[in-house]
Amino acid sequence: MKAEVKNSMKLVIPSNSANESFARTAVAAFMAQLDPTIEEMTDIKTAVSEAVTNCIVHAYRDSIGNIWIEARIYEDGRICVSVRDKGCGIADIAQAREPLFTTGGSERAGLGFAVMESFTDRLRVRSAVGKGTTVTMEKRIAQRYRHDG
Repeated sequence: MKAEVKNSMKLVIPSNSANESFARTAVAAFMAQLDPTIEEMTDIKTAVSEAVTNCIVHAYRDSIGNIWIEARIYEDGRICVSVRDKGCGIADIAQAREPLFTTGGSERAGLGFAVMESFTDRLRVRSAVGKGTTVTMEKRIAQRYRHDG
């Protein structure tokens, strides 16, 4: 049986580098209702930061476009965050997910997807060249005593 969505949020931001920290903080504030540990909070913030940075650096390269962020909290304690762009897309998702592969030049480490994967329980990447990319990250937050008064 699938868990029901308990709460959700949507955010649209331009792909300005200044908005990366805003996106990370907004998702963290939203997920606070799950009473995550500092480590769980940091994991999601880092994963969101990487996904948004990919949109800024790779998807829109030398232009500004919209980044759509959607977060859903499920009754079973999972948070699911989708980060979507309508940028250049990824020609080879498997190659892009390889550690150290980058199209961003020598200043980029090529670890974005590896970082997202290591900090979440599940990572899905959908992309179409010329149409954009959606990265969906899922993490189960440890179930501690909750008083949902």
